[in-house]
Amino acid sequence: MPNFSLDEKLKAIFKYQNGTEGIKSVAKSLGINHEVLRMWVRQYEYHGVKAFEKSYTAYSMSFKLDVLNYMNEHGTSPNEAAVIFNISSPGIIRKWRNQFNEDGKDALKSKKKGRPLMTNKKENNSKKLEPAEGSVEALKAEIERLRMENTYLKKLNALVQNKEKSPNKTKHK
Repeated sequence: MPNFSLDEKLKAIFKYQNGTEGIKSVAKSLGINHEVLRMWVRQYEYHGVKAFEKSYTAYSMSFKLDVLNYMNEHGTSPNEAAVIFNISSPGIIRKWRNQFNEDGKDALKSKKKGRPLMTNKKENNSKKLEPAEGSVEALKAEIERLRMENTYLKKLNALVQNKEKSPNKTKHK
C-alpha cells in the first residue's frame, strides 16, 4: 500500500464526510481497502489532524496492559482500540495480545534496542550457573553438544573422502 500524505488523507476523509461519495468508492479511487479509509475517518473524528502525525513511540508495559484491559472490558477490536488510543497500527495491538496470551505480562516489557553491550568473558562465565547433572536442562545441553559434534564429524568425514577421491592434479612447468 502506498504512503499517503496528510493532505491526501484529509481530502479523502472530507470527500467521504461531505456525503458526495460512499466509503467504498472513495477508497477505490485511492486504490486502498475501504477499512483503511474507515479507520482514517475514525482516527480523525477522535483525534483530529494530530492522529496522522508520525510518532515513534515506545509504549510502556502499563500502557499496553491498559489497552488490552480496555479491549477486554469494552469488547473492542484492535482496530477500534488503535483509533481510541491513537496507535498507528492495529497490528501492534494484535502482537501485544498474542504476546500476552503466550507469555503473560512480562512479554510486554520493552526490550532494549541495538547491540548488546560487550562484557568481560570472565564475568559472564562466573555468573553462568551450570545446570545440575541429570537435570532436564543438562540433558538437553548434552544432546545439543553431541548433535553439533556429530554434524562436525560428518562434514569432516565428507571432506576427507572427497580429498581421497580426487587428488590435487597440478601441472609443473
